[in-house]
This record gives sequence, structure tokens and C-alpha cells, in this order.
Amino acid sequence: MPETPEKKKSRKKPAVKIVRVTLVRSPIGYDKSQKRTVAALGLRRLNQTVEHVDSPSIQGMIAKIKHLVRVEEKGEL
Repeated sequence: MPETPEKKKSRKKPAVKIVRVTLVRSPIGYDKSQKRTVAALGLRRLNQTVEHVDSPSIQGMIAKIKHLVRVEEKGEL
């Protein structure tokens, strides 16, 4: 007896939050690890803004250099 295909359950994709990070202070004079964190976020110049998908790793990087950046939640994707 042939098996009947099961109904596909419609799954809603979880909303993806976007975070805008702007470099507002220079990392000159701070630890090398903080300079690397700024670079890892993709920030090269003052007042440069980048957007990242909000995740625990990005939040940890932002927490490490919170004195150098301004963070805005852009919304959901």
C-alpha cells in the first residue's frame, strides 16, 4: 500500500534583527584586542556605519567596545 505524503507544516521563519554599529571614537590608544574587534566588525573610519544580523557573537563584540561605538537597532529583516 503506497504511503501518502504528509502535509507540510508551514513554519514561520524567525524574525531577523538588524543592528547598525557606528564607530564614534578612535581605537588609537586602546588595547590591540579592541582594535581587532573594531576591524572584525568591519569598521575602518570614524563615523562609518555597518549593519550586522543580531547574534550573541555580535553582541559580545559590541559589549567589548561599547565605549567606541554607537548601536542602533534597525528593525527586522
